Amino acid sequence: MYFAPAQMKLWGYSADTRYIKCATISFDVKMLQERLGISESVGLMDVPRLRMNDDRLWTLIRLLADAIDDSDPTTQLYGDSLTAAIAARLFERPKEAKGSERGLSAIQLKDAMSYLEAKMPARVELATLAELAGLSQSHYSRAFKASTGLAPYQWQLQARIERAKDLLLNTNGCLQDVAEATGFADAVHFGRTFRKMTGATPAAWRMDRLT
Repeated sequence: MYFAPAQMKLWGYSADTRYIKCATISFDVKMLQERLGISESVGLMDVPRLRMNDDRLWTLIRLLADAIDDSDPTTQLYGDSLTAAIAARLFERPKEAKGSERGLSAIQLKDAMSYLEAKMPARVELATLAELAGLSQSHYSRAFKASTGLAPYQWQLQARIERAKDLLLNTNGCLQDVAEATGFADAVHFGRTFRKMTGATPAAWRMDRLT
């Protein structure tokens, strides 16, 4: 991997390359400092890192690349979390080992739950949740997980599945209706996600509880 500061020119050459797949990410320094709370990282942004290896960073970038074209509402929070993690990995200075991460306060957690539930199943940006709590995105993600045991995107997806369960039990809607009401692209996508999280298809889950 390569990290090139703004305005730095790079060139490369290979005599026998047949296929290349490249992920390119550009960062807005001011936005990073405002949203992620890494104001002391400017020095790290000015230093090029060429042909570096970082398995964790590469995994985060691959996950982000795979998520870009996903239309599912939860992908917004998922992608925002990945972006915050990538920036933190690149630019935050190592911190001394500490005890367990502090979670959100009771009011911060209540605000998050209320906002996510009110917006469900629409997309929600991590920046919006972090702003509600008065925290940077990277701090917010860690604090949210410390409080709930889940990343924000995982909580949102689980909440959508819980709403789907309620609709399956208390309405006569078909699977496509339930899928649309909970933000899934179609019944197939809904069924695949529901089965992954519950161990049963929506139809089987509904029948088991109504008979």
